[in-house]
Amino acid sequence: MFQMLLASYAHKIYEARGITETEWGFGMKTDILVKENVDFFEFLSDFYEKLKPFNLKKEIQDPEKAAIFSADMIVGFCSQGNLASERIRKLIPPIVELFKKAHELGINKFVLVQDAHDSAAPEFEAWPSHCVKGTRESETIPELANLEFSDEFVIIRKNSLHPALNTEMNPWLEENLELRDLIVVGNCTDLCVYNLAMHLRLRANAYNLRHQRVILPANCVDTYDLSVKQAENLSVLPHPGDFIHLFFLYHMALNGINVVQKII
Repeated sequence: MFQMLLASYAHKIYEARGITETEWGFGMKTDILVKENVDFFEFLSDFYEKLKPFNLKKEIQDPEKAAIFSADMIVGFCSQGNLASERIRKLIPPIVELFKKAHELGINKFVLVQDAHDSAAPEFEAWPSHCVKGTRESETIPELANLEFSDEFVIIRKNSLHPALNTEMNPWLEENLELRDLIVVGNCTDLCVYNLAMHLRLRANAYNLRHQRVILPANCVDTYDLSVKQAENLSVLPHPGDFIHLFFLYHMALNGINVVQKII
C-alpha cells in the first residue's frame, strides 16, 4: 500500500518539475529505495491497522495522576487564518469527547499548549503568519472553551513548535511530578504534537521518571495535506498528509510513546 504511495509521490514530484524518465536519476534511486523497503512499508500499514483502543476507565488507576495535553487546538488551525485545515477541524469532535470522558472519570488536569506568536516571529520565515498573540486565531476553539469545566484548563502559550522553549511547560511539569498518565492530542502529528509528545517522553527518560507513560490516541491527532501540484503552485514544499501522519505515529511509538487507536 504505502510503497505504491511513495513511488507515486516521487514520480509526481519529478513530473511536476518537467523531468523526464531518462533524466530522473535520483528519482530512479527513489524507486529502488522503495522497492528495497517493501517489507517496511507493509509493516507500517500493519502497524496502523493493528493499533488497539485504550480503555480509560480500566487503564487509569488514579485520575488525580493523569493529565490531558492538547497541542494547538485553536481557531487559527481549525476555522480561520492562513493555516486553518479541514483535516484539523475534524479532530474537534473526538477531542471534545475525550475531554468530557476524562473529566467524568475524575481527571482534572488539562494542559492546552497553544501558539501565541509575536507579530514578527522568526517562525514566519518558514510558515505563513498565523496565530499571533491577542488575535482571534490564537484563541482556544470554542468547542473546548465552552466546556463547563474549562476553568480548570492550564493554557501554555508558545512562540515556536516546541512546547517547553521559553514557556511555562517545564515549571508546570515540575509541580506535577506525580503524574503517571500523560495523554497527548491535537495538531500537527509531525510538528507540535510530535514535539509535545517527545518532550514529555524524553523528559521522563532523562529524569528516570519510570512511572510516567505518554499515551497518544491516533484518532485525536492529524496533520495537514499539501499535494505536489499544490506545493508547486505555491512555491513551497509538499506535505503528503496521510503518509506523514502514519510515519510520525510510528516514529513516536519507536521512541516509547504508547500510540493507541483511540481512547474508549
